[in-house]
Amino acid sequence: MKLPLIRQIQRTCSVEEIETAISVLENISEAPALKSEEIDVIGELISNLCGAMEVHQMIADGMPEKDAANTFMKKVLGSIDR
Repeated sequence: MKLPLIRQIQRTCSVEEIETAISVLENISEAPALKSEEIDVIGELISNLCGAMEVHQMIADGMPEKDAANTFMKKVLGSIDR
């Protein structure tokens, strides 16, 4: 996950656009002709899109954008450390 990418998505895309992109990528990832490297890239894109969705939600709940992004990354890093 890349915080600058998550911020860019969150700032420039609506929740509906992000949901649509996730749906398209999930469907593409099921194509039998894809190589494992391509599936990995799609998975990374989906992860970043889901992160942007979470940041959108935190902002909608009243958290400032900077705090929402930092809280999300702390959550991600905390789950990696486990």
